[in-house]
Amino acid sequence: MDQNKKRIAILGSTGSIGTQALDVISQHSDVFEVEVLTAQNNAALLIEQAKQHKPNAVVIGNEKFYQQVKEELVPLGIKVFAGENALASIVEMDTIDLVLTALVGYSGLKPTLRAIQAGKNIALANKETLVVGGELITRLAKEKGVNIYPIDSEHSAIFQCLVGEFHNKIEKLFSQRQGVPFGE
Repeated sequence: MDQNKKRIAILGSTGSIGTQALDVISQHSDVFEVEVLTAQNNAALLIEQAKQHKPNAVVIGNEKFYQQVKEELVPLGIKVFAGENALASIVEMDTIDLVLTALVGYSGLKPTLRAIQAGKNIALANKETLVVGGELITRLAKEKGVNIYPIDSEHSAIFQCLVGEFHNKIEKLFSQRQGVPFGE
């Protein structure tokens, strides 16, 4: 483990954002390394990713795939965990510098809260976490001195528009999901 590299936990590594993040990490292996990978059901891709990136640990959310993942990865020295509780607690590892949350729906809320409580910076690609618990997430992040970096295209664009504009009070913000405004 290189102490100069940022060690990343990718929650949802088998999804679109997770696989893109792994591509970026591969292209910048002098700066980043994978510490943890997680997936809900795609055990085959999780195993492939773990063999390539050699994380410290993986979590398979669906416990019915635990044995399969364990048999493939434990001989390689990769720790294997399963289930929702493992997903929420893995983010507290001391060896993690940044948690990328790319989980589907509100499933990202609990692990994101636990990561913030553990003082981990967050790269957030899951806007549902903010929709469900935005006030709690932002308050806790402020209390813990944790940065939240929006990386999903929509909220990253909003973030980029607001950078340096804190003196202007935002009165309204409209966002759409698949062409339908929130609240309709």
